[in-house]
Amino acid sequence: MTMKSNRTRELTILFLAGITGTFHLLNVSGLIVLSTMIVRSVHLMLLMAICFLTTPFTKKSAESTADEILRWLGAALVVAASVYMLSRWEAIATSGGLTRPMDTIVGVMMVLLTIEATRRRVGKVLAILTLLFLLYPFVSPYLFGILRARGYSFQRVFTFLFTGSGGLYGIPIGVSATYIILFTIYGAFLNEFGAGDFFYRLSKRVTAGLVAASAKSAVVFSTLIGMISGSAAGNVAVTGTFTIPIMKKEGYKPHEAGAIEAVVSTGGQIMPPIMGASAFIMAEIIGTPYVNIMKAGLVPALLFFTSIFLVVHLQAKRNGIVPAPKARDDEPSVWGIIKTGVPFIIPFATLIGMMISGYSPFKAAFYSIIILVGLDIVWHRKLDRDFFERLGRAIANGARSTVPIAVACAAAGIIAGILSVSGLGSKLSSVIVGLSHGIVLVALLFTMITSIILGMGLPTTASYLILATVVAPALAKMGVPLLTGHMFVFFYGCLSSITPPVALASYVAAGVADADINKVGWTAFRFGLTSYILPFMFFFGPALFLEGTAIQIIVGIVGSLIGVFGLAVAIVGYFRTRLPLALRFLSGIAGVLMVYQGVYTDVIGIVVLTVVLVLNSRSASNLRGNHLKYSA
Repeated sequence: MTMKSNRTRELTILFLAGITGTFHLLNVSGLIVLSTMIVRSVHLMLLMAICFLTTPFTKKSAESTADEILRWLGAALVVAASVYMLSRWEAIATSGGLTRPMDTIVGVMMVLLTIEATRRRVGKVLAILTLLFLLYPFVSPYLFGILRARGYSFQRVFTFLFTGSGGLYGIPIGVSATYIILFTIYGAFLNEFGAGDFFYRLSKRVTAGLVAASAKSAVVFSTLIGMISGSAAGNVAVTGTFTIPIMKKEGYKPHEAGAIEAVVSTGGQIMPPIMGASAFIMAEIIGTPYVNIMKAGLVPALLFFTSIFLVVHLQAKRNGIVPAPKARDDEPSVWGIIKTGVPFIIPFATLIGMMISGYSPFKAAFYSIIILVGLDIVWHRKLDRDFFERLGRAIANGARSTVPIAVACAAAGIIAGILSVSGLGSKLSSVIVGLSHGIVLVALLFTMITSIILGMGLPTTASYLILATVVAPALAKMGVPLLTGHMFVFFYGCLSSITPPVALASYVAAGVADADINKVGWTAFRFGLTSYILPFMFFFGPALFLEGTAIQIIVGIVGSLIGVFGLAVAIVGYFRTRLPLALRFLSGIAGVLMVYQGVYTDVIGIVVLTVVLVLNSRSASNLRGNHLKYSA
């Protein structure tokens, strides 16, 4: 492969990314008004073309001429199929769904291209899963039991997936073409204009002088960055390069530093106001304003980060890590750093304010970008070449960052389409309902296990989309409120990124920390144990969703915070000194009772936790007394 062809491809990718970002910004601004199908078709066409051009067939063939040909061929076929769809969709819609043989042929090509793009960019797991679902309608007559069905024709399946609004161009890609790409571009603008550096300096300054300052700055930094990106592995890649080396220098073992970063980066996906792509899709699926998703996720996210904050503190005490030195007098104060971040704080506050006021999230993101750019001009008083280069890079990088999510959404659209056309979704839901014998707690346990297994090895967006169509309907059949059921599977879909044996966030963190993958995975699982309990607690305690009277909400939150402390003590096995196994077990039980909403459970929990802490304090005093006696 020649340098010239490589350069041509890179310029083409840059051009397509710029066109993609500009197209969506103009569409959201209202300067161009297009139908939903056109927006979705153009969105998928451009991003899949970028996917093929940027990703080799295999790593080994990356520099070969054959691979270069395959890249261009894949991109050309995607464009051809999409242009065909753009020329046909209106005729199909107005005719009531009448299709031609050519529609089936192009549909087969586009579906197979989507699976190949998924294999290249997202991974083999989702590609194989999508292929298995795709084969189901054709093999279902030969299966047994609940999986047996009458089967469907080739034409029926592929025209449904390609020409209808329930397959490739369904809700998942619709959300990708509106919410996701706008927020990805928004995150790229923030990073390009310096928000990442501001958040890092702020988190580092806030935690200066504290025990485990580096780990706590990782918690704060990942919370702030996570609100922008909403990707666990992406958060690790961005924040871990800063925080993991510092944590190792501070005294954390490499696998502990990697585990802490993996857990807090996973938590970034559940932190409002931007809870990752999955939350926007959830709002569309259950038909509720996004602000309700934000409201429901706020307290669980705060409990999650409080838990990991306490875990890193207690782990540092257990490891004997001394407090970091306080900030020097010549270093800027917290308020001084905040002042430098005004160009980022105002747009972010605008984003939240607009969404709370009822504006659509993508409209709020668009106007927040406008304010960000305007403030940068006012703040730096420059309209030079560097400014326009940053502007272009932000638009292009935002579009390029959307590629894996858009491909995953397209694959999930195929799965959702198969579940719909074949009726497999309702069958799988019936299995969960039948196995639980109508007992909600048992159904929740089955749902948790299924969610974690299906989520392993998948990006959160694809994981949630599959869970929302396969698992969540089972909970709805048993009377679980839609929002609660979807938040339940959403949480476990996120947690699959730190759940061994396939834990994507832990894998990335292990690479950055130069640590054993399995050690990082299992340590992250242990540090994040509280988050595996939370979904059950917000099911049984609606106060954690900010539902109920003010007193119920306040008591529920305060009790849960104390409970999270008890769980952190149990996870680390340390308070003032190390706890024996029995006291760790009692502390964990007390924590669960406190997080569970109820007066009696709170009273029992606080009594048990008090006993544990008193006994531990006495042990610490005795050890200190014996040490002083020995020293004398």
